[in-house]
Amino acid sequence: MLAVRPMTPADADAVLRIYQAGIDSGDATFETRAPTWAEFDARRMPEHRLVAIDEAGGVLGWVSVSAFSSRPFYAGVVEHSVYVDPTGAGRGVGTALLHALIASTEAAGIWTIHSRIFPENTASLALHAKTGFVVTGIWHRLGCHYGRWRDVVLVERRSSVAGRE
Repeated sequence: MLAVRPMTPADADAVLRIYQAGIDSGDATFETRAPTWAEFDARRMPEHRLVAIDEAGGVLGWVSVSAFSSRPFYAGVVEHSVYVDPTGAGRGVGTALLHALIASTEAAGIWTIHSRIFPENTASLALHAKTGFVVTGIWHRLGCHYGRWRDVVLVERRSSVAGRE
């Protein structure tokens, strides 16, 4: 049985281990090392950090958001990250996390969730399409990653309830 609950500091080791596994895959992020918990904590909105857990309480994945901008007219726009432990692949972990994130952000009045995904990360692109995200563009050669210029696919999900007033 899979469950999703709020992330707590007690999840730090598992969250950072999963993050590093994604980094090590080479197609998850421009980052080259997982941050410290203090760095992770400082960059992400605490009210929208979730973990997926198995029957034994082990963390199988996580999702979090950060503010898109400090400018007030972007207050309803966030950027998200979702990472699944390799042992959780194909078990609905990412889907459960994104559905929970959508519910959480919509309840808070957030009208757009967006992310940037390497085009080679086909599993992430499929997950996002499955959960209502659409591709809005491609940023070509956005950054150099291990000596190779990388494109990113821009995806977003517009709320069906928030920001429609």
